[in-house]
Amino acid sequence: MCSVPSLHFAACGFKFFLLPNIVHARLVVEPVETHTQVTEAVSRLHKMRNNVSKSVKIAVVQMNASPSPVKERLTRAENFIAQCVQNGAQLVVLPEVFNTGYEYSDKNYLQAETLDGVTVNWMKKTASHYHVHLAGSFLRREQDNIFNTMLLVSPNGQQWRYDKNYPWIWERAYFQKGTNITIADTELGKIGFLICWDVAHPKLWQKYSSKVELMIVSSCPPKALDLALVLPNGERVVNKNTGSHVQHVKRTSEKTFGEYLRRQASYLGVPVAHATSTGTFTSLIPKPRSSLAILSLLYPPLWKYKSQFDHVRMEADYYNETYIAENSGAVLQCVQPNTEGFAVSDVTLSDSPPKSKGKQPPFGIPKFIYQFDTMANIILASEYKKKKQRYFSEQASLLRNGG
Repeated sequence: MCSVPSLHFAACGFKFFLLPNIVHARLVVEPVETHTQVTEAVSRLHKMRNNVSKSVKIAVVQMNASPSPVKERLTRAENFIAQCVQNGAQLVVLPEVFNTGYEYSDKNYLQAETLDGVTVNWMKKTASHYHVHLAGSFLRREQDNIFNTMLLVSPNGQQWRYDKNYPWIWERAYFQKGTNITIADTELGKIGFLICWDVAHPKLWQKYSSKVELMIVSSCPPKALDLALVLPNGERVVNKNTGSHVQHVKRTSEKTFGEYLRRQASYLGVPVAHATSTGTFTSLIPKPRSSLAILSLLYPPLWKYKSQFDHVRMEADYYNETYIAENSGAVLQCVQPNTEGFAVSDVTLSDSPPKSKGKQPPFGIPKFIYQFDTMANIILASEYKKKKQRYFSEQASLLRNGG
């Protein structure tokens, strides 16, 4: 049984002693001479209230991100959810685009679902059946736009959604940027959302300051700086630049979804649950000539392959950083790299959103990475507009003609 100090305060010429007990509180009244004790006692009352905490059992799932049919991926996800719930999970976090897998493909335009589509209906049914809060990201269609949306569904069907604010380079060819944060006021606590590359933007974390008790993040990040380009003849082109600057950039990138992410959550004073994917990322390249021309600036030997740019594929591993961390940044449980699986842990949440701790730490990624990403987003925004209009028109035509 926990022990808390007695509280006394003064009012109307009497001193009141609140003798706490886990079940009952007893009030003792005594005379008091001064009013000063009122202010002191109220201050202690607020401090005691802010120190109240609660325990929530959270699970994070790591899935292979290779594209496969939605029905198959939802079945795999449910198998993990069932195991998480058997281990007591009250909240399960799935990776980014868990329902389709991760690939830069025109199929993304057609796989985007509305909020009454297969994936959302499955999430509602699954959350209700297992009596669990369920979160994960998918491509969501809203009228003539697509967003990368993280949805949280409660057991009773209540929903909260967040749209990814910062598409990573080529992702901008497939969905629109979000513009707001989301705070889900659930029975578990106040929860904030981020998706993948969002985590590298400290100003976005700052928007959650003193507003949440937990952060959840869905990610599916390829190791972009270790990309291999595969030519039509099977030849692999790898950046062999091992200079100190390149190595520094790689080291900071390796920390993005681990140490740097946890450092931001620790600054907010809250635990974080982070779900990523595993497997091998392989994909064609959106706007390949423009994209590879820009990459050639970073790796000049690539330019000699310019005649093959239209047919180049890229391959890389994923950052496997699926874990649950407490508000100090210490990892409580994690999933091992290069494997599908889940981790479950009890997490202590404040009873109200804590205040941020000191000065917000920098993220640590070199500025030119952000500049490169911004330039790519500008180039690929036109690709998104052109392609989604074409595919949406074709889809509408098929529906009109009964196709």
